[in-house]
Amino acid sequence: MAETGFLRRKPIEQIIEPDRGPDALLPTLGLWQLTAIGVGGIIGAGIFSLAGSVASGAPGGKGVGPAVLLSFLIAGIASAAAAFSYAEFAGMIPRAGSAYTYSYAVLGEVVGWCIGWDLLLEYTAIVAVVAIGISGYFTFILTQWGVHLPLWMMGAPGTGEGHRVDVFAMVLCLFVAFMLSRGIKSAARFETIVVGIKVAVVLLVIVVGAFHVSTGNYTPFAPAGVGGAMGGAATVFFAVFGYDAMSTAAEESQDAQRHMPKAILLSLAISMVLYVGVCLVLTGMVSYTQIDPTAGISSAFASVGLSGLAGVIAVGAIVGILTVMFTFMLGVTRVWWAMSRDGLMPKWFAATHPTRHVPTRVTWVVGVASALIAGLLPIGEVAELTNIGILLAFVLVCVSVIVLRRTKPDLERPFRCPGMPVVPALGVVFSLWLITFLEPVTWARFLVWFVLGLMVYFAYSYRHSALHPAGDRDEASAR
Repeated sequence: MAETGFLRRKPIEQIIEPDRGPDALLPTLGLWQLTAIGVGGIIGAGIFSLAGSVASGAPGGKGVGPAVLLSFLIAGIASAAAAFSYAEFAGMIPRAGSAYTYSYAVLGEVVGWCIGWDLLLEYTAIVAVVAIGISGYFTFILTQWGVHLPLWMMGAPGTGEGHRVDVFAMVLCLFVAFMLSRGIKSAARFETIVVGIKVAVVLLVIVVGAFHVSTGNYTPFAPAGVGGAMGGAATVFFAVFGYDAMSTAAEESQDAQRHMPKAILLSLAISMVLYVGVCLVLTGMVSYTQIDPTAGISSAFASVGLSGLAGVIAVGAIVGILTVMFTFMLGVTRVWWAMSRDGLMPKWFAATHPTRHVPTRVTWVVGVASALIAGLLPIGEVAELTNIGILLAFVLVCVSVIVLRRTKPDLERPFRCPGMPVVPALGVVFSLWLITFLEPVTWARFLVWFVLGLMVYFAYSYRHSALHPAGDRDEASAR
């Protein structure tokens, strides 16, 4: 029997039971489609700009030098500690919702609600931030081609003289929502193609750049010392997650118990290999003191007479970053849908399209919300809404996997997190350490959202939960 009270836990046996209702999601994704979604979420602006800004000794950079390689490796190891925990849960509980669903089953309803509520804001904000970033690249390229758009449509209020709205960023958000609303199979096919283009561009950077590497540029290797590399790891950590959003699509996997753990680990491994290759090429082509902190790769290729290729890389970066929007919008819609199915949000949102079997209502709500945020707020203010909720999700998932090993040791686990409990404990420690780097304004806005979430939970979700004795069971009327 289910527990009562706001710490009631949803029985795992109930969670893993297949959903055969009319609003069930359609399991169509294979291993490589899932992996592509994960890679699409992990590799974004970080590989094209973050490596250069952390390595650079020029004004605006951190001056880590070639040791940026260590920064990515440290961040990758820390991210892997959480990835192993996600992989165990994804194989054991192959259901939509990811950290929300795992926390609900292990730590209780109110904890699951809080992390789900946080991820709604975090993932939506990431979609908006990336849209604004792509819009900036797009406007820059148009300017280089001699095309000048009206000032009112080139940015949010406060970002420049005459700016009223970032039209292109809004269009991008709505375009991604449209693709996701067409059905997971066609949307995943689009994502796989675009991820393929992005990986091809990164491989082009590595292969061509390797012929222009001078080993003398690797000296000094760590001009800022080991401490500088650790500080760099805190910065680049936000470029090595994304598999968490991909794991929300577990119910749309053809064989989630086998494929989800593999896809999580494969996507992180592929991304780390590409990150390491780019770091070696970038710091080998140019002395770290001469790396442009804002466009490191493009400027490095231009410095060796490959300015034409630099333009290809810039266009590839824009196309590639689009996949980040896709992965995180997929993530937020599946978290919202799972919360609605459990009754914690109105069940109207849990309805899926009768033929495409995707939550189109939630998808368009998120698409419009992210478009408004991207179009009307400066990127700095939107960026401050990201990161803290994802790090807390990492903490809760790592804690949950340890707790469940003790409370239900005999539960079937197709994949088992290695090095228990040390590996997930490292994930907890590193995530908490990174949280200390966040700005006070991030904490303030997070606390406001957190308090608002608790108000919603006790005013609505607690009484309408599917686990509440008097919860609303009339799903037909809810639709």
